[in-house]
Amino acid sequence: MHGLRLIRLICRPPVLLLALCAGPACSPGGMGHPAAAPAAVCLPGERGFLRASLHGAIDAELDWRGAALQCEGGARPEGHGLRVSFLGPQDAHGSRLRLVFGIDAQTGLGLSRSAPTNVTVILEGRNRLYATQGDDKCTIESLVQQAVAPVGTVAPAEHSASAGAARIYRVAARGYCIDPAATLDGTERLYINRFDFAGVARFEDNELHVTLRHG
Repeated sequence: MHGLRLIRLICRPPVLLLALCAGPACSPGGMGHPAAAPAAVCLPGERGFLRASLHGAIDAELDWRGAALQCEGGARPEGHGLRVSFLGPQDAHGSRLRLVFGIDAQTGLGLSRSAPTNVTVILEGRNRLYATQGDDKCTIESLVQQAVAPVGTVAPAEHSASAGAARIYRVAARGYCIDPAATLDGTERLYINRFDFAGVARFEDNELHVTLRHG
């Protein structure tokens, strides 16, 4: 679960991020360590995907799916909303892009609209991180959360024991940003126009904000 630990760290307030980036985690190559962890399986076939258009500090048209994509997610640590992460394939330099979406919406709710969203983009292995640093710059127009399977049918076996009674949801969304993400010192900007994705999130029963019916 190295990826989830990284997500919890990078989505903390900017002051703490500055402190974190003064240490080994942001040394050259430091961002690449989580990629060495066991792959976080996304969804079967091409049910999991991420498409996004990046301009500015990084110019890339992302279209990740299938075996080239890793994803994971769950409830935000502060207990309000959910977070999903997508890790793409290595580029020619051995670096990998990770996109993290922190979504202000009820966990497990079937359909949500106009959900404020925080976006973080990390170039793992290159000591580069861009964040919108707030939920007011990006919006998810439509968010669909759908329970898909018991733990163990999507996640690798090594995650099942620690997940307990977690429920797996497919999280699909489309949205846009009106302001760029930026480095912590503000010297580089990354423009994320429109994006859409489908990933996975695991919630414990006590993290869900909907009433579950047991048949």
